[in-house]
Amino acid sequence: MTDPVPTTCMRCAVGCGLIQRGVDIGYGIDTVRGNANDPVNRGMACSRGISETADPDGEWLTRPMVRRDGELTKTTWDTALFEAQRGLGEAMDRNPDAVAILGSGQQTNEAAYALGKLARGGIGTRYYDANTTLCMASAVTAYYDAFGSDAPPPTYEDISKAETHVVWGANPAVAHPVMCRWITQSAEDGTLIVVDPVRTKTARAADHHVAVDPGGDLDLARAVLARVVETGGVDEAFVDAATTGFDDLELPDSEAAADRAGVPLSTVDRLVETLADDTLIYWGMGVNQSVQGTDTAGALIDLCLATGNLGPGTGPFSLTGQANSMGTRVCSSKGTWPGHHDFDDPEEREVVADAWGVPVERLPDDTGPGPVGIVDAVREGSVEAVYTVATNPVAGMPDATDVADALEDAFLVVQDAFRTETVEHADVVLPAATWGESNGTAINMERTVSRIRPASDLPRGVRTDLNIIQTLGNVLVNDLFDPTAAPAAVFDEFAALTAGTDADCSGISHERLDEELAVRWPASDAETSAGYRYYEGEEPRSSESREEPRSSEGRTASGDGGDAVAPDDWSFPTPSGRARFSDGTGRPLPEPTDEEYPLLLTTAREADGYNTGVRSRESPDDPGTLVARVHPDTLDDHREVIEPNEADDLLVRVASRRGEVIARVTADDAIPSDVVWLPIHHPATNDLTHPATDPRSDEPNLKQCAVRLARPESDTVTPAFERERPPQHP
Repeated sequence: MTDPVPTTCMRCAVGCGLIQRGVDIGYGIDTVRGNANDPVNRGMACSRGISETADPDGEWLTRPMVRRDGELTKTTWDTALFEAQRGLGEAMDRNPDAVAILGSGQQTNEAAYALGKLARGGIGTRYYDANTTLCMASAVTAYYDAFGSDAPPPTYEDISKAETHVVWGANPAVAHPVMCRWITQSAEDGTLIVVDPVRTKTARAADHHVAVDPGGDLDLARAVLARVVETGGVDEAFVDAATTGFDDLELPDSEAAADRAGVPLSTVDRLVETLADDTLIYWGMGVNQSVQGTDTAGALIDLCLATGNLGPGTGPFSLTGQANSMGTRVCSSKGTWPGHHDFDDPEEREVVADAWGVPVERLPDDTGPGPVGIVDAVREGSVEAVYTVATNPVAGMPDATDVADALEDAFLVVQDAFRTETVEHADVVLPAATWGESNGTAINMERTVSRIRPASDLPRGVRTDLNIIQTLGNVLVNDLFDPTAAPAAVFDEFAALTAGTDADCSGISHERLDEELAVRWPASDAETSAGYRYYEGEEPRSSESREEPRSSEGRTASGDGGDAVAPDDWSFPTPSGRARFSDGTGRPLPEPTDEEYPLLLTTAREADGYNTGVRSRESPDDPGTLVARVHPDTLDDHREVIEPNEADDLLVRVASRRGEVIARVTADDAIPSDVVWLPIHHPATNDLTHPATDPRSDEPNLKQCAVRLARPESDTVTPAFERERPPQHP
């Protein structure tokens, strides 16, 4: 029997520690279980994380392929790398910005760092994204606005300390089951409130469900803050000692804003009352994936600041989707240089260029657009070659048929472990290792770095992401990488570059992680593992003092002063040293409903859907049934266009201005009236979604667009890579 190997689950961003065993003969994983010794999860693990680690579905890529006479044909690594170098190199020679690179939160830190080094320092392109712009960029921008730095202040340790948990635009019962268990266990002695248009699995477990209208989150958040001010709920001592910008806030009339959000003022008052307790506010894609994403995330942070809910057991906690999305934010050189070095600062650019051994003039002048803007550049012809790593834009990006059409006209290199919709458009396919086969590290949503370890050898035709990036990078750019550098050495190079930054990882190494299993950044030396960010004061007040009312002397009016706030308790990397209130006022949604498209489409995650479902469905040829959930009244209103098939399933065509799909429709009173719910990770869904983006974060508006229901023309779903763009409506 093979030895047990500790590793980190790469399904979601909770970062659970696992124990895995490789098979005795051949390649693959035999058994997986939670690691009771891991400080992150203490043995807890979800069934999907275990099953997708041990035995994922999906069509494995086992040999390199190149396109010959229109068909993908298996070939050798030498031939595939030569073709990749030829296509990418010819475009790079014409203009560095003729090459685009798309990475992923599925990579290890080492691979993400190397890919960013190739994109920014080797090629010098501005057209590069690490995939987090599709999910976390709005939260990142809001954190920078408020705190001058990225990542949530709280940690998992704060969950059990909180009295109130407000989950806003997220469904952790489905997306982050282990974390949701911590939240619900803590709420047994407190309160759990879920803000979501849909009565989700998490909402069903809550004490209160606030059914905000789709797209009404910013109005509701501002209504709550306005009501906090009106009712005297502001923690004046904290605001005066640790923040700036409160007096400049322009707040709406609370009742009018609540009405726009579709929520009664009494419900707003309930939220105001709960914020008087120690409160954690969590949010997810329902907030981020919107043209109002940055403003709404900032408004949720404002609620924490105004009510003094910052410090152990409280605060704003964005829930990250992809397993290593946090790692790409620190390592990948997308929005900042590694370690959050400022992208625009001339001195910091010199530091990065010197570390990489490249001329500083080669580094791009700006961070470039997000994935939507990159596809626009491909469509317009300024980007001629595209290299994707562990990502599936043909299924995962909005207006997906347009994405497929654009990539069809570019030279496309796809690096992945599984056959995806994007593979079908590739000119070169590079088969990569996956979980259980890779060596490196990842960073979970609470800033904890942990090890990724292989428990299986690699099949002969497969290489790791890091090895492929290093090999291809050195062919494109002489001596960019040390070809013998192991993952531990690459991590050391990255960590050294972070020394002294807000995301200091210089005290972390593979050797330390092998011993301690998990270390939270910032960690500037081999003894440090950070806790709550920005807070340098004492532990929070006792449970007795929590029950006392607030006063101008501090969060409590206890005789001994409670936990009165002092300026020295806090250290924010902002010019003033204080946290900043936001000034976002939002903007209209890009596509309201009308007579032609009278229904609103919203999207969300299913329990078995992650990363466009590449590990939970057998093949892109058979993506499975797309299920549309609608309210019973909506179903009744559209009976004339719904038809049963031979299995008596009710079928309908869901159409937007960008595409149309066939779905099995089911009545579900958890969905609001006049709303169609579709799973975001089904490859057909994003044929419908709108490519509008948040003007500051570049994150797309994946959560709302206008649709209509029509009579189905067939009872099958055409694979995404075979669909044609429908006639466009004005």
